[in-house]
Amino acid sequence: MSAGPDSSDSRIVVGVDGSRHSVEALRWAAYQASVLGAHVEAVTAWEYPASFGWAAVPSDWDPAKDMEKVLQDAVRDAFGAELPAGLKLQVREGGAARILVEACQGATMLVVGSRGHGGFSGMLLGSVSANVAEHASCPVLIIHGDRPAPTPASGG
Repeated sequence: MSAGPDSSDSRIVVGVDGSRHSVEALRWAAYQASVLGAHVEAVTAWEYPASFGWAAVPSDWDPAKDMEKVLQDAVRDAFGAELPAGLKLQVREGGAARILVEACQGATMLVVGSRGHGGFSGMLLGSVSANVAEHASCPVLIIHGDRPAPTPASGG
């Protein structure tokens, strides 16, 4: 008899913005997934900057396509050619914190870096990591510092 959730449905959501902290969060998510028998869902979000008026947005700008490249580059930086089994990539429109809180509904865990792009260098937590830590419906792992993730367990 199994005491835990069905591992086939178990997933770990990881927020990715292309920063070095989010690349490390990808590695930690893969490790946690290997230990827990889950799969990784890497999620990135985009939204039009508030300072852009519609007239100022370049007609050929495709922020979803730009963020898809950011996500793919971060995955390549984290894993090279050896992607975690079952890895899923999502690019969604909206504010990062809101998108991650929605994406982690029913997840085993949400993993984010402590700091993403932007913000203030003296802060220990970025606004997105602080927001998801407060509002996520699952445990949140916030990656601080430069300690590398352990090698994923085999068989996960």
